[in-house]
Amino acid sequence: MDDETVAPARRARRPRRATLERRAEILRAAARTFGTKGYKTGSLAEVAEQVGITHAGVLHHFGTKEQLLVEVLEYRDREDVRDLEGQHIPDGLELFHHLVRTARANEQRSGIVQGYTVLTGESVTEDHPARGWVIGRYRTLRGQIVQAVKVVGGPGVDDETATSAANAVIAVMDGLQIQWLLEPSAVRLAEETRVAIEAILRAACPGTPIPTLG
Repeated sequence: MDDETVAPARRARRPRRATLERRAEILRAAARTFGTKGYKTGSLAEVAEQVGITHAGVLHHFGTKEQLLVEVLEYRDREDVRDLEGQHIPDGLELFHHLVRTARANEQRSGIVQGYTVLTGESVTEDHPARGWVIGRYRTLRGQIVQAVKVVGGPGVDDETATSAANAVIAVMDGLQIQWLLEPSAVRLAEETRVAIEAILRAACPGTPIPTLG
């Protein structure tokens, strides 16, 4: 292959890399904006200003404010599994280790936690554009935790018990995050997440040794 062939190929790849980098930059800016001001109050103009482009430039990359919101939420989920093998949530006991490690990571990224908490809270309102995404995410996470509880507890754990445990784990994690965001000095986010999940697993899986998580 001669130089004239290589050069155009390299030039063709550069816009793609630049586009991906700019999209990621916009997503981080939108997460900050929506996290501090909420979805309805946070404007695309504020997002655009943070990355040095125009309001129209943001729409060029994401189409609509609603689509930007959904991709911000998906970006947050990708961050949670970025360092995992296969980049997906594991099964069985390892899932609960992952949840505690996520809480520990969240202690260093309050902006992402705040954005997620504000947007999921807002989603309970009528016609909120993130409502369907949030419901779907909770259903998926609930199903993953139910399966993991059954793996940990074995055949003695029925569907109702596993579902109750899953709902409790999700509630504890979200509730602790809210308390931590409001008063960080009063809540040890990772440690208290660990204590709560271990207690829930022991209640749902009696007779099964539950190791220290994290």
